[in-house]
Amino acid sequence: MIIRMATRGLSLVPLIRNLLLVLFCAFVALPAKAQTPAAPPVDKLQALMKLMDDPDIRKWVESQKPADKVAAPAVVKPDGMEVWDSRARVKFRSAAAGFPILMSEYSAASSRVIAEARSRGMMPGIVYLSLILLAAAAGEWALRRFVRVREDATLVTMINRELVAAAAFAAITVALFFVADWPPLLRAVLRSYLIAALLFRFVLAVSRILVAAGSLSPAMYRRTLAFFGVLLLAQATGMLTVPMGINPNAVQALSFIVSLALIAIFIEAVWKQPTEDSSVRTKVLQTVFLVAIWVIWAMGFHLLCWIGLFALFLPKVLGSMEHLARAFTLAHWPDRPANSLKSVLIVYGVRTIVLAAAIGWLAFVWRSNALNDPTAGSVSNTIVSGLLKSVGVLLAADFGWRVCKALIEKKLASVSGDEPLAPEEAARRARIRTLLPIFRNALAAILLLVTILTVLSEMGVEIGPLIAGAGIFGVAIGFGSQTLVKDVISGVFYLMDDAFRVGEYIQSGSYMGTVESFSLRSVRLRHHRGPVFTVPFGELGAVQNMSRDWVIDKFRLRVTFDADIAKAKKLTKVVGAELLADEELGPLIIETVKMKGVEQINEYGVELGFAFSTKPGSQAMVRRRAYAMLRKTFAENGINFAQPTVQVGGDDKPEAAAAAMLKLAEQRKQAEAAGGGGEGT
Repeated sequence: MIIRMATRGLSLVPLIRNLLLVLFCAFVALPAKAQTPAAPPVDKLQALMKLMDDPDIRKWVESQKPADKVAAPAVVKPDGMEVWDSRARVKFRSAAAGFPILMSEYSAASSRVIAEARSRGMMPGIVYLSLILLAAAAGEWALRRFVRVREDATLVTMINRELVAAAAFAAITVALFFVADWPPLLRAVLRSYLIAALLFRFVLAVSRILVAAGSLSPAMYRRTLAFFGVLLLAQATGMLTVPMGINPNAVQALSFIVSLALIAIFIEAVWKQPTEDSSVRTKVLQTVFLVAIWVIWAMGFHLLCWIGLFALFLPKVLGSMEHLARAFTLAHWPDRPANSLKSVLIVYGVRTIVLAAAIGWLAFVWRSNALNDPTAGSVSNTIVSGLLKSVGVLLAADFGWRVCKALIEKKLASVSGDEPLAPEEAARRARIRTLLPIFRNALAAILLLVTILTVLSEMGVEIGPLIAGAGIFGVAIGFGSQTLVKDVISGVFYLMDDAFRVGEYIQSGSYMGTVESFSLRSVRLRHHRGPVFTVPFGELGAVQNMSRDWVIDKFRLRVTFDADIAKAKKLTKVVGAELLADEELGPLIIETVKMKGVEQINEYGVELGFAFSTKPGSQAMVRRRAYAMLRKTFAENGINFAQPTVQVGGDDKPEAAAAAMLKLAEQRKQAEAAGGGGEGT
């Protein structure tokens, strides 16, 4: 046994030797790759390949593979407060380091600009900047002298004058800047400060217009110019940081100084406002609020800083701009109502533009603030971006609704006149007055629903499940409120069939009256005696419309047996002609009064039938006038109305006959009195 094991061990010696050779080639030959060793003999390579085909050798080699590398420890991302703390500290240290070198950095930058200009044989940049602005101001002055404005000029004239003057200033400035080939540094300086000057000129024009409209006091006018002057000058200086090679620490120190100056302007404006506008306590609270805003800005929360400023001053800015817009519309269109389409477009358009500009600035501050985390998918980015987009959606929806409402009200006002119209035009206007209020309510509901869903979507809420749930909820509500669904659907079909319109007199069962308005589920009827019925559409059933197109009215009169029927018919034609010639009733009659003939013969006399057609709602007035005229005409031409007679028998005939004659005379007097009253009507 021992001899056998020794023999097997000796037989493995060449195998182990070849294995060591393989390992050497695998681990040692790699570093020596640059030496390009000579290729081994072919017989050795063949032996190596045969050796690698051995299953035992392959298994042993696989067992000797190195273990996988230990996974690198995950890098723990610092939380938001830690990031804010570290960056805020860096910001304060940068500002502290920039204060000592502030003057030297900007002096060195100014020297570089001057040296570059001198190397080109040019004057310093401040000279060119002053010359360009003076030339633009001179051109604007010449334009104002050429286009004089009267002392009694309207607000529209003053707005046009200020805007034209600002446009002339901008055109001259841009033309003088592009007319020359400036050196690189000088071009950057002029570009930055000229842009600031153009923006300041625009602020100056708007401020003058606000003062002219009474939206801005002279004191606030001066403070507004001071605020924007400091802000735009600092912004132009900050834009030169990279082109001029200024130390970022000096720029950070300059930003602290400018922020203190701006807050000082705000605080001075708070304390200089009249005492009747706000008490001392309110001024103290506003001052503390402004100082807190500056501290928030200094700590790096720029978005919160601007939100606080907007919360404090944006309502006043909006009020001033809306007052200016309303004054402009009143001066330009004095005969138009305040809710006309043009007024709505201008007033609410200006408000929407101001709010959209504020939202855009907040979005820019959020994206450019280094202390925020504007990366896609972050919680802060989702919340802030969703809020800003939601406010934008609400602004767009509000502006769209007001414009649509103004259009609908304008159309309703155009079809609400009382002037006489052709039947087709009157029917068209009545249908418009019926459908437009319903369309307005439906549009408001749809716009509100779409706005809510859009806002939820922008806030990161999945609205798909909400829509599906709303569908299921709607089905459940439909089963639970079948009467409501019936009313709504019935109303839709009534409107599609054009069964009735606003202003028409209808009757349905025990309900009758003039249609005043609609809702989604009911109609409002005003009875001719005053009561108001609110009837659900599902309870209307068959509707009798008494105001559609025309009305035929029929009545009967009873004459004596000896009356001349042909003569009565001719007299009726005369009465009909007189009714058509009447200034009040003639336009209301479609077909005048005519006698149809004998309708019935009874024990008292002969009944004659009469008929006429009028516009809806006028038949009662025409019928009353026809009664009076027919009675008078028949009486003048010997045609008497039939009356019941009484015959009395017995011994006392003379006394009974006398009593009957007295009674008949009394009835005749009552009939004449009634006829005279009808004629007076």
